[in-house]
Amino acid sequence: MVSAQEKAPAKPRARDLGVPFDGTPGPLNAITDVSEVLVGHTTLISGEGKLQVGKGPIRTGVTAILPRGMNSMNDPVFAGWWSLNGNGEMTGTTWVEESGFLEGPVMITNTHSVGVVRDAVIAWRVNHGKPDPTGYWWSLPVVAETWDGWLNDINGFHVKPEHAFHAIDSAHGGAVEEGNVGGGTGMICNEFKGGIGTSSRKLDLKAGGYTVGVLVQCNYGVRHNLRIAGVPVGKEIPEDPAYASTSFSELDRGSIIVVVATDAPLVAHQLKRLARRVSLGLGRDGSISGNGSGDIFIAFSTANPGAAAPGHVVDLKMLPNDKIEPVFAATVQATEEAIVNAMIAAETMTGIENHKVIALPHDKLQTVLKKYNRLNQ
Repeated sequence: MVSAQEKAPAKPRARDLGVPFDGTPGPLNAITDVSEVLVGHTTLISGEGKLQVGKGPIRTGVTAILPRGMNSMNDPVFAGWWSLNGNGEMTGTTWVEESGFLEGPVMITNTHSVGVVRDAVIAWRVNHGKPDPTGYWWSLPVVAETWDGWLNDINGFHVKPEHAFHAIDSAHGGAVEEGNVGGGTGMICNEFKGGIGTSSRKLDLKAGGYTVGVLVQCNYGVRHNLRIAGVPVGKEIPEDPAYASTSFSELDRGSIIVVVATDAPLVAHQLKRLARRVSLGLGRDGSISGNGSGDIFIAFSTANPGAAAPGHVVDLKMLPNDKIEPVFAATVQATEEAIVNAMIAAETMTGIENHKVIALPHDKLQTVLKKYNRLNQ
């Protein structure tokens, strides 16, 4: 088991390579720029060569996003979710829709490990006395997935409860490790190596000074659709697409999970509106949200602590709808950049049956951006 460290290792991100983006990022350019939000990973990498179901090779993991840190279990946040295309899974969303609250973490893993991670979150809560045994004893965790079966022994069920526990227990603020890490370990994006990426935007004081942070697990898309900074990068770098030898090489397969955090005082129906705007950021990077893609998004606000208190009337703050557009724009911008950050951070990986997925080559990307006069120098 390989785990994320308190500080992610220094590696170039999209802006470091000169990729231009709209908006002003927060200090970390990460979802953890939203106060209280923590992120943890468990990364599982072992074995090589021929697939032996139950033995490997293993290229998978778990990622945890805690909206209010370790207090996330006790103080739910307003939330809303949206499915752009439903060929995927995010558990617990019917209760998010009904109640307007997210209680506990958002977990992301591979498609065939959703059940074990969901059950592990419940076990973690029981082991930590949350919910209070004198209160109610039920939980509907939010666990999302994308498919890593091209690189990982997905039917070997290598994600265990202790891996989910570790992702929660090791969650931290500060820099967020990106690329081949956590739930994103075995993922593929636009037929380059994909995985975990993050970004943030800080609004100016005139717009409220709020922060919006985004974390993605990206595993979607075909090469020819990829656009970065408006440039048809996928068409310009057509070499070595991941699925070239398959019968489905032209199909938009895979999925993307996007988590949006903000400290703007938004309530549930506004956060559903925010989750919908993720679609526009995804479109900026060229996605068409194909039939085989599960594109599922959830947004939450860390404002209004104590809003779910059961015993009394609660006074709330709510951003007027007429003031929400800068938050929409920040969500679109941060989503676009988080996906590119995931691809920039990811490294070439070889998995089951020696399937090899190349990383997006940094030098070629810069050459293409320069050709179109889009490289920041």
